[in-house]
Amino acid sequence: MNTKQSVSAGGIVLNKKRQVLVVSQKGLSWSLPKGHIENKETPLRAAIREIREESGITSLKFIKDLGHYKRYKMTKTCGNDKSEMKKIYLFLFSTNQTVLKPIDLENPEAKWVDKKEVVKLLSHKKDKEFFLKFIDDI
Repeated sequence: MNTKQSVSAGGIVLNKKRQVLVVSQKGLSWSLPKGHIENKETPLRAAIREIREESGITSLKFIKDLGHYKRYKMTKTCGNDKSEMKKIYLFLFSTNQTVLKPIDLENPEAKWVDKKEVVKLLSHKKDKEFFLKFIDDI
């Protein structure tokens, strides 16, 4: 089986209360806001666009590049879909915006969560592992 390779970007977004933005993916799972990098987009530009589409946040302050990790695409039951390997770039941002209004119809819900609750909510094991590497920095 040939595994498709894809590249995504997104972010850990903090509000003034140091809560973390999480978004619903198709109403089936929870993740940090992220999505595919489009033609000629840098990972940072893609992350800003995806955060806007999945949360409605338009005012982001870039803090730092958190690097990247790889994982398989998620199945509807939150397992690994080995037909696609994703390389995911994440950045740390802050915002003064508190109202969340997702634009992307496939990701209809977004919410602020205390950092200690994020790992319980994230659906993919690799997303949890990556977030935990930075929890003390947040």
